Amino acid sequence: MSETRYSAGLRVAGSLTLAALLSGCAALGFGSMSVPSDAPRVIGPERPRDQDHERLVAAFGGEAKAPQMQRRLNDIVNRLVMATDRPDESYQVTILNSPVVNAFALPNGRLYVTRGLLALANDTSEVAAVLSHEIAHVTLRHASQRNELQARSTLIKRVTENVLNDAEQAAVEQSEARSNLANFSRAQELEADQTGVRVLARAGFDPYGAPRFLTALGRSGTGSKDNAGADMMASHPSTNDRISQALQAAKRAGQPGMGEATRSDYLASLDGIAFGDDPADGVVKGRRFTHARLGVAFEAPEGFSLENTSQAVLGASQDGSRRLLFDAANTPSGQSLEEVLRSTWTDTIEPGSLETTTINGLPVATATSVGKEWSFRLSAIRIGSTTYRLIMATRSGGGDLEGMFQRTLDTVRQVKRDEARQVRPLKLQVVTAQEGDTAQRLADRMPVDRALDRFLLLNGLDRNAPLKPGERYKIIVE
Repeated sequence: MSETRYSAGLRVAGSLTLAALLSGCAALGFGSMSVPSDAPRVIGPERPRDQDHERLVAAFGGEAKAPQMQRRLNDIVNRLVMATDRPDESYQVTILNSPVVNAFALPNGRLYVTRGLLALANDTSEVAAVLSHEIAHVTLRHASQRNELQARSTLIKRVTENVLNDAEQAAVEQSEARSNLANFSRAQELEADQTGVRVLARAGFDPYGAPRFLTALGRSGTGSKDNAGADMMASHPSTNDRISQALQAAKRAGQPGMGEATRSDYLASLDGIAFGDDPADGVVKGRRFTHARLGVAFEAPEGFSLENTSQAVLGASQDGSRRLLFDAANTPSGQSLEEVLRSTWTDTIEPGSLETTTINGLPVATATSVGKEWSFRLSAIRIGSTTYRLIMATRSGGGDLEGMFQRTLDTVRQVKRDEARQVRPLKLQVVTAQEGDTAQRLADRMPVDRALDRFLLLNGLDRNAPLKPGERYKIIVE
């Protein structure tokens, strides 16, 4: 949760955020080509800071300050663009201050990568593969094609519903349009993968960086599910499909080892970059969330994983049947906690369920809401002048919602100044393996939960894989 938003009076994440929460919290011939010294830089001067860019950056926690990595990304983009069919186009890459693994592009040539994605990559070619994929979306004009398809679908629905006065047929047309749009988006992703690998190789990078990074993406749990379990409306193909097709494209481009990967140089640029949550926006450690500056903390139930976004903390059980949302409400001065729940909850609150109590010395209001598929327990908690909401949900008829809610609510507390000072930021440190070092030994130096799993994921290693003395590896340190 963003501190800057709170200081200005954070608006409630509201029904849109909760809808996203309940739907699963819905969001890449061989020849070296170097850039001549007299070639025009494609990054160019700083562009005017448009409102869309500002809002997008703010939603991802602002820009990350990593000058060495920024210079590397600029150089990568220069090489890639010179290797495309549109070398005259201009791009600008921004590092977002977010631990989430993500990258995307706007049609105007703005490229975005998160700190989390940079931390997951292990060499220059892997990051170049991501950027090449995003540049492909721009050069292939995917955004305009998608907008045209969407506009055409909307027009067909409007004509069917209003002109022909056939609401039932309009609903059928809308369903078919959604399916067509999802299929179109999946095709776009695969097309961007294929084009991206070709450009990657043409620019002199290792084309196998693409399937390597997609493999890491799948291991991190960020990629799309396999087709067997994927939503038919999902806009991305399964990660396994993407890996397979990217590997075929890399083989067509050349043999392994023919392109530039530069692992050591990449890790040097990554050394010291912030890792995980920015303490200014709160920190998730395991099931615990602590926001030192705002002075609030809570602990999620056993089996939950937490994600700290700019607007709210989202939580879910592994099977997705239990959900959690924690955010702050922008409330008028003097508004009661009961009224906070009434005014910020769009569904019906069960009659007689509104109650007031005190938890850890804090005033609290609680209520119940029951929907068709989900049951909710709601609470509003006031700490100083700020009101927070803790909302928990289970699929109707499943799980001990009341017990789970009460145990979690009991952990919401005010963080004292001494405890706040102990919340320190994490960063990546690149270390050289010594004789006798193992993955477990290096992982033991990391002050995080599931340290070994984190170490293996960050370094692209399989379990029980031996470390190479003299090789450099990423660890997490305070």
